[in-house]
Amino acid sequence: MAAHERRLRIRPAPSDSGLPPGTVDQAIGDRHLLRMDRAPRRRRFRQDHIITATTAGTPAHLGPLRQTRARAEDFPARAHAHTRISQVVRESGLLRRTPWFYRIIAAALLLGFGGCVTGFILFGESWYQLLIAGALGILFTQTAFLAHEAAHRAIATSGPMNDRLARILGGIAGMSYSWWDSKHSRHHANPNRVGKDPDIEVDTISFLEEDAAEARGFRRLITRKQGWLFFPLLTLEGANLHFLGFKHLASRRPIKGRWTELGVLGFRFALLLVPIFLLLPVGMAFAFLGVELAVFGVYMGATFAPNHKGMPVIDRDAKLDFFTKQVRTSRNIRGGWWATWLMGGLNYQVEHHLFPSMARPHLAKAREIVRDYCAANDVPYTETSLWQSYGIVIRYLNEVGLAAGGDPLECPVVAQYGRV
Repeated sequence: MAAHERRLRIRPAPSDSGLPPGTVDQAIGDRHLLRMDRAPRRRRFRQDHIITATTAGTPAHLGPLRQTRARAEDFPARAHAHTRISQVVRESGLLRRTPWFYRIIAAALLLGFGGCVTGFILFGESWYQLLIAGALGILFTQTAFLAHEAAHRAIATSGPMNDRLARILGGIAGMSYSWWDSKHSRHHANPNRVGKDPDIEVDTISFLEEDAAEARGFRRLITRKQGWLFFPLLTLEGANLHFLGFKHLASRRPIKGRWTELGVLGFRFALLLVPIFLLLPVGMAFAFLGVELAVFGVYMGATFAPNHKGMPVIDRDAKLDFFTKQVRTSRNIRGGWWATWLMGGLNYQVEHHLFPSMARPHLAKAREIVRDYCAANDVPYTETSLWQSYGIVIRYLNEVGLAAGGDPLECPVVAQYGRV
């Protein structure tokens, strides 16, 4: 059967992603072309449409603004894809809860926090306390992963119990559950869609060219080099997440569980800050807090950033079926069990977006089913290594930064000290 060629007008992404056949082949240029090498048919699913594409030449300069977002006609309709896959997933028992797994994770976190308390007491006024601070940053991030799963109804069997767990676990991590839930629910409904996904709205970093072009003053200077500055800026993200949570809870809008969240957050920060500033010298106490916040921010950002950044950005008016908009905007991270532990299951981002309430232990098996369907129907399924994903994110942000002027593709260290 002859393959159809189709040019897809999508926001560009780097060409050296190292993705295997059957995934998104990303090229720098005015157009982002998808290449789908012909995959063998699988028995489980019927063959539908086939997409192939060729790679075009790329201009040296991308221009200040490039409206190259994916539109509805750029994707073949797959209205029944999610229904078919859901049936297989359900029959495979992958939507069952796994309370044993989350009990083990909870016990491990309790042991970890207990070890931090013990180490804090034993180290006394020693700079080894910064090791405890780093460990706390890791433990708070792992707690945030559990809160994320509870908010998606993946842990407990009832909605109210999951809500209570998410509110408490989120508070332990120092985040407002109600703020995060509203933001994250909008993201899941429309990932990478302009005007609807809050995760691509401008903050310090610009994820869209028009936002980069409108940057002024100090933010413009950051935007020009934002790809290189992305990970250093994540050291401030922990403090930013705490601030946004309190800002949300202090607003006048009606918020369910406002006082519960404020109580949990107040207790959490008192339990953390009072011993630090009571038992450590002031300078060491601030250093302890800085390390904890930096590790928390970098860990959180480095886990969530690879999932969608550098993937197709969907036009605000495009109407896509659920399966298409979730699979084509998400990126998986290879690595097996260690990546699942490190990223709290978010390494299976495609499956998480298709089945948000799926428990973490089932995601690997769901991946096999989804890949099976995508290969049989020539749907690009994006999966790469963690380090490659970081390279893609950095390059994508640098390309967006072109709209703010300058040459963001040049490393600022090289620009200052010259090339070796």
